[in-house]
Amino acid sequence: MPAPPLAPPEGWVPVQPFPELAAARSFVSGDPAGERMRVAYFRTDASESLYARAWFGPGAEGPPGQAHGGAIAAVLDEAMGAVTWMHGHKAVAGRIGVTFNQFVPLGTDTTVEAWVDQVDGRKVATRARMTDPRGQLLAESDGVFVVMPPERLAEFART
Repeated sequence: MPAPPLAPPEGWVPVQPFPELAAARSFVSGDPAGERMRVAYFRTDASESLYARAWFGPGAEGPPGQAHGGAIAAVLDEAMGAVTWMHGHKAVAGRIGVTFNQFVPLGTDTTVEAWVDQVDGRKVATRARMTDPRGQLLAESDGVFVVMPPERLAEFART
């Protein structure tokens, strides 16, 4: 099952959501040629949301022929974290919740939208949803991300 190119729809611009960190080390988006999962991030001028195209390959199998729930959760987690960084909040997950609405067949080219709901001090509330090519809701998530102190962020950037 060859992976499709994760090309953006018209009007989407590719972005690197974690410019301070080594993208190649990301568990989710760090292997753009891998057979587990492939993720690419995009923005539009008209939205505060972050978009992603995500594909699940044979290395992400859970139930036979379907993407593992942990792989789906990992993509939603990274997208929510990425949108916090995109908005200038250098944060990590404090809590995430995922609702699985439908199975995600291996080979499915999904679309993810993530956005910031609210900021309260160091806490950033986020949401994300994953849909199939027909727009059917596959999974949705919410999370609270906690802004890292600058010295901790510097430690991450050095490793």
